[in-house]
Amino acid sequence: MQDYNYVYGNCLEITMELSCCKYPPASELHKEWDLNRESLLAYIEAVHMGVRGFVKDVVSGAVLSNVSIVVAGNRHNLTTAKYGDYYRLLLPGTYNITAVTPGYLPMTINSVQVAEGIATELNFTLSPMAGETTGDTTLATTSEPSTSHPATTVSSTLNKTQVVFTEGNKINPPVHQPIQPKEFRHHDFADMELFLRKYNSEFSSITHLHSIGRSVKDRELYVMIISDNPKVHEHGEPEFKYVGNMHGNEVVGRELLLNLIEYLCRNYGTDSEVTWLVNNTRIHIMPSMNPDGYEEATEGDVKGYKGRNNSNKFDLNRNFPDQFVTITDPRQPETQAVMEWVKSTPFVLSANLHGGSLVVNYPFDDDKERIRGSHYSKSPDDEVFKQVSRAYSEENPLMHNGHPCENLYPQEYFQDGITNGAEWYTVPGGMQDWNYVNTNCFEVTIELGCIKYPWANDLPKYWEQNWRALLKFIQQVHTGVKGTVTDFRDGSGIPNATISLKGINHNITTAQTGDYWRLLVPGTYSVTATAPGYKPVSIYATVSKDHAEVVDFRLARFDSDNNVQTTSGPKTTQNPSEKELQVLISELSVDGGLEQLVMSTASDNSLHYIGSNDLFNYLRGLTLNFSNITKLHSLGQSVEFRTIWALEITNNPEEAEPSKPKVRFVAGIHGNAPVGTDLLLEFAAFLCINYHKNPAITKLINETRIFIVPSVNPDGREQAQEKQCTSSQGLTNSNDIDLDSDFFGNESHRMGEPQPETRAMMNFIQNGDFTLSVTLDGGALVVTYPYDKPVQTVENEGTLKYLAKVYAKNHQKMHLGDIACSNNEQKGNVPGGVMRAAVKQSHTGSMKDFSMDLGHCPEITVYTGCCLFPPADQLVTLWAENKKALLSMLVEVHKGVRGLVKDKSGKPVVGVSIVLNRRMKVFTSKGGYFHVLLAPGNYSIEAIADGYQKQQLKVEVSPYEAASSIVIEFDLDRSIFGLPREFVVACAAAAMTALVITACIIWCVCAAKSNHQKDGFHRLRQHRDEYDDEVRLNSMGSKKSLLANEFQDESESEEETLYANKI
Repeated sequence: MQDYNYVYGNCLEITMELSCCKYPPASELHKEWDLNRESLLAYIEAVHMGVRGFVKDVVSGAVLSNVSIVVAGNRHNLTTAKYGDYYRLLLPGTYNITAVTPGYLPMTINSVQVAEGIATELNFTLSPMAGETTGDTTLATTSEPSTSHPATTVSSTLNKTQVVFTEGNKINPPVHQPIQPKEFRHHDFADMELFLRKYNSEFSSITHLHSIGRSVKDRELYVMIISDNPKVHEHGEPEFKYVGNMHGNEVVGRELLLNLIEYLCRNYGTDSEVTWLVNNTRIHIMPSMNPDGYEEATEGDVKGYKGRNNSNKFDLNRNFPDQFVTITDPRQPETQAVMEWVKSTPFVLSANLHGGSLVVNYPFDDDKERIRGSHYSKSPDDEVFKQVSRAYSEENPLMHNGHPCENLYPQEYFQDGITNGAEWYTVPGGMQDWNYVNTNCFEVTIELGCIKYPWANDLPKYWEQNWRALLKFIQQVHTGVKGTVTDFRDGSGIPNATISLKGINHNITTAQTGDYWRLLVPGTYSVTATAPGYKPVSIYATVSKDHAEVVDFRLARFDSDNNVQTTSGPKTTQNPSEKELQVLISELSVDGGLEQLVMSTASDNSLHYIGSNDLFNYLRGLTLNFSNITKLHSLGQSVEFRTIWALEITNNPEEAEPSKPKVRFVAGIHGNAPVGTDLLLEFAAFLCINYHKNPAITKLINETRIFIVPSVNPDGREQAQEKQCTSSQGLTNSNDIDLDSDFFGNESHRMGEPQPETRAMMNFIQNGDFTLSVTLDGGALVVTYPYDKPVQTVENEGTLKYLAKVYAKNHQKMHLGDIACSNNEQKGNVPGGVMRAAVKQSHTGSMKDFSMDLGHCPEITVYTGCCLFPPADQLVTLWAENKKALLSMLVEVHKGVRGLVKDKSGKPVVGVSIVLNRRMKVFTSKGGYFHVLLAPGNYSIEAIADGYQKQQLKVEVSPYEAASSIVIEFDLDRSIFGLPREFVVACAAAAMTALVITACIIWCVCAAKSNHQKDGFHRLRQHRDEYDDEVRLNSMGSKKSLLANEFQDESESEEETLYANKI
């Protein structure tokens, strides 16, 4: 049977004799299993050795069955199965392998490397024969192996395939010449558009034509994608791009890329190198980034400028955001289109084709010092850039020579035909630096010739000089390390995971399905994969020159049940975004979480002081380069009319979002301590640069409103001097007032009007509804918490101290508690590096106390170092010490208790008193939201508002978990004077009834008495004459007395007397 399998099937079979006894007792079977278990498993594993792959029709893409797979020197062939697949077992070594079947042109791949323990994937695409062959002759093509990608030898004879004889199973290596472009001419926009449409139609199975946007004059910005599956990103397949004609009058790149499109399309399926590249790479070709400028340029232009810029007269290669300077020119539509295109595609490697010299130029193009022509601006991947640059220049002998344009620029020399950009000349706002700093893509700029717009009859020469180099450069995308980052539990790919390397300060992120590619030079590296919610994993990998090393990661999720407490009480239903935030905060709160974040983010290695007069330009640069997440607010002006700025960083800065916590970072209240100012500026740049690059930073910015006030006292800053560690020069403002003793909420405590700087900050604090504030100062190494004024007790001291401890714990030195400063005679050790502010230096009128009392916001003060104004070269160290601690505040602001108060109708209730543990009190803000930071523990919450019933609940605050949103729903208060409404109403009704009855009784009594009195007066009137006589006779008084007697009716005795006299 084993011979039959081998001779007549594709199967290699052996026969195993497992034991001496043919039918051993059942009791012995477990021994036999123990003896053979590992051998059986190892034998199964042996099926994954040698080569495997598919064979397809190059035109239709259909799979081909019964294709013979021939290994040179081995007389045993096998055939492809029903779905075109094959598996050929081979020992480790180097082989020449051919796929051959009737009616198709055979394809041979030479020098295939077979490694031990893993099968090499080898796919064939066969082209139908163009004509009949005679006798025993077979048309065969050769190609180089997919694993090593060596250069193909080029012959001047084009479009020929040599016929070779096949004897038995031995195939002689044929000589194949690739199909070269036939026509060379300059293509205007209409001509280029038709060319692209033609090749897209003719080679639809491997091409996809689309536009990424439009130019100023509404011309399409076309990109041709060439791949075996061009319309989608295939998992594991790297993305590569060429961009040409960025400067409209530099046209060689435009024409070479059109030639390259023709070359790749026409040689796919017949040339092994082209076929392998197309099958294993998604190649994007943009012939013209500046079609408007091209239409203005003139043929024969040697080194002119006509047509260089776009139609708005802007140089597109000075129009991208720059890491070192602020680009003030408005972003052009061509630039914006390219930025969005690059951001949406996981490009790995790219080249920007220019003209005017002959050299490969690599990052950085710009540097902070802006020294032209003599300053090497080294990127973290300098060696990688030199490697890929040489890969191109070595295939262009004239370029590699290093003296490119001796007639035009006799002094120019580039060793090996490559140069660092800034060492040649600085280019602020260049595209290649932007690609590297802001995306995964490594880009170089290739100058293709000394003449910018050569005559058409010279174009074949440029193709001959560059076509091998163009192919060789694409091959560089298949170097370094590649792999997939997956979830350990379900095997799903993890997008936006960070891939970092120890010793190289440049990270990349995974694509949507978890795949990644990281270019590297040969060597051994420690590669780490991190992702929010997962435990980081590090693997050592050895990188060779000829292929990409596969390094896969399987990440395990953090166990949310370990070390994480829960928050109890009513909660809103968490949306996916809130769940992601919960996971992120949990991840960053455990030991090592923030450290991993710091390691996975890019940061500057050189810092310098930015004075008050340059502050606006720096902040404005951030708003211009990161306009979608920043907004600049003017808080007021100083005594000398310098503006006090606040930079807002969030994903939606134009809208008030009361549900988000607001954190305030303030520095420069003392002008002689400017370290905090520059740390906050670097912090702002750090956040902006890592937005959409680092998923954790992105999420924190999306879910937080961050306000940075870098300088409260800009006037004092201008008076201070560097390297003055103890000087008070610049401490006060221009009116010689210490601003940190000028914050008085009670006007009766104030001696005069507040300073303009103080007034600006007081308004900002009171109107901001901030959740947390961090102030940076200098002259010590400690964190202080409220109050600065002497007070006996602090209501929420536990929370304030906890926040200060979090900062100190994440500071590299502060948590040690050594506050001794030789320059200012401070001595001693403070546990944890934290102390109450009044203990350090008691005073009234501090911003910290004002924030607590009138801003209802906890504020801590961080003293960054003993020296008030250290030398600038110490800023990098100070930034490293405080970076993680500053990030920890962005994590802490999401903890505590937060929620929403509304009535039964769903209407938010503003101004509700939220009382915690019957002591601390906060109020709901706009939208009914509240958020209060608390130290870990259990808390009772009372919500009190006029007209509503008091609500009570209990919550538990965890140090490892974000605050879950609780909802408090108010009922109308139905009590009156603390008694039930129904009881009060019943009592009131009874009281009213009694009152009415009493009134009726009184009225009846009064009415009866009134009738009796009326009867007496009636009798007097009947005897009027007798009465008048009596009055006259007895009158001895005045007229007044008579009148009084006439109307007297006050006593019954008098009435009876008169009545008796009448009788």
